Amino acid sequence: MTAASPWDALPGGVPAMRCEGLHGDRVVRCFVERPASVHALLEAAVRTRPDAEAVVCGDRRWSYARLDAEVARLAGGLAAHGIGAGDRVALFMGNQPAFVAVLFALQRLGAIAVPIGEREQRPGLAYMLGQCGARAIVADAALADRVPDVAEVPGLRLRVVAGTQEPGAGVEAEAGAGRAAFVDLATLAASGTPRIEPCEVRPEDTAFILYTSGTTGRPKGAMLTHLNIAHSVRHYEVCMGLRAGDRSALAVPASHVTGLVAIILALAHVGGTVVLLPEFKAAGFIAVMAAERVTHTLMVPAMYTLCLMSPALEGADLSRWRVGGYGGAPMPVAAIDAMARRLPGLTLVNAYGATETTSPATLMPPGLTRDHADTVGVPLPCADVRVMDEDGRELPAGATGELWIAGPMVVRGYWDNPEATAAAFTGGHWHSGDLGQVDAEGFVRLVDRKKDMLNRGGFKIYSVEVEHVLMALPGVVEAAVVGRPCPVLGERVHAFIHAPGLARDDEAVRAHCRARLTDYKVPETLTWAESPLPRNAGGKLLKRELRDRLATPADDRG
Repeated sequence: MTAASPWDALPGGVPAMRCEGLHGDRVVRCFVERPASVHALLEAAVRTRPDAEAVVCGDRRWSYARLDAEVARLAGGLAAHGIGAGDRVALFMGNQPAFVAVLFALQRLGAIAVPIGEREQRPGLAYMLGQCGARAIVADAALADRVPDVAEVPGLRLRVVAGTQEPGAGVEAEAGAGRAAFVDLATLAASGTPRIEPCEVRPEDTAFILYTSGTTGRPKGAMLTHLNIAHSVRHYEVCMGLRAGDRSALAVPASHVTGLVAIILALAHVGGTVVLLPEFKAAGFIAVMAAERVTHTLMVPAMYTLCLMSPALEGADLSRWRVGGYGGAPMPVAAIDAMARRLPGLTLVNAYGATETTSPATLMPPGLTRDHADTVGVPLPCADVRVMDEDGRELPAGATGELWIAGPMVVRGYWDNPEATAAAFTGGHWHSGDLGQVDAEGFVRLVDRKKDMLNRGGFKIYSVEVEHVLMALPGVVEAAVVGRPCPVLGERVHAFIHAPGLARDDEAVRAHCRARLTDYKVPETLTWAESPLPRNAGGKLLKRELRDRLATPADDRG
């Protein structure tokens, strides 16, 4: 790390670092002081802040001592049903306290948690369970009908359902015709001796398997180790200024790397509180933020924009809201300025990362968001971000190429998929698939996904550039640009716009773009979307779905 790094200006500076050898062939910068394991996060919080609120969801409030007791009971019940070190257990659950308790119970046993998003359907769920060799699954009652049967996933020995009965009911669900039996979560928790002592794990052992979104082919199971997570939570603590007593609103899926690492585990690391929201609705979210005195969030920009548009923002006491992290898409400068006017005590912080980087790889240093709004900040203290050409050669500052990312938070590979691992990692650097630049000051700028760059008659068009311009149009909440197939030019620029309340005027949009873009980059056709654009659990646009819409006659083009 150079003396000119913006992180040097942090209060107290950057914690001590040293180079270490990891995964056999990597040498990376690591924090000298870091948690030993995921379980150690909870253990430290219980020891230092037992009476502090750990989890809040509606009228349910668990202190760290209460959470620890729930974890002990669940760990004992899981062990009584044969779950032990190294076993893979899927969590097919929404944002609720039981998710957090099951998550830490598996860590106490040395098992590997496999969180899977609520939107996953039965075929995808069956694939993931089979691919990782899951031994058990814990599913919300509302999702239980999607859990595959024995014939579909023979290795799945234990099926647990959460939310069907009052605690202590102790009745095992009957198996229907052709269906495997489910055990109620409360019954399971009461079936064994509370497990107090944690299983010993090594820092490089896998703690979680998180499946990539699968926007191109089969999803891959990224292996997040205890060491990966330890560095990510320390990065959030140090670079976002998280501290004991912080309260974070979990409005993104708990099963995604952002909800899991950036909120649940990062707040456990500092002894803070996770305020769980089962769903995001702007007015309800604002009410919870005020009532629970929330200090921290990490969401996608569209969620901030919807808050700005909500009448509930007027008069709401959000004075405790100190850090507003965002990622997955650019934040329009107009939205940054509007948030600054409405909430002068809030610091917006752009973040960039992925499942394969255990959440953060870059972060915006505090106070620099407005002046560097077109970037995703600078590499984190232990991170290394390089811009590489097609032949794997590093490019100079300001040049555009693929971002390769290294550091102790980068996963070692994909579960039982050596071919995908070999294709995606070189010398410890993960090939992100993102085209970007790193300027002379170290700020990282995303240009596009490699697969999303348009080619219009030989002219390269970065969709992100056009999207930035569209997002600057007042009233636009979301915008996405894809290529419309053309037999002459190959592709033409097509824009999808979600702008509730804005008059549908294609020519006004094109005039706005013509004043700011080269002529061949201006969208020739538009779709006015009635509902929000499709995104994965991490907030990234699913452009494949948008391309499919172009091929469907009955779309919502205006």
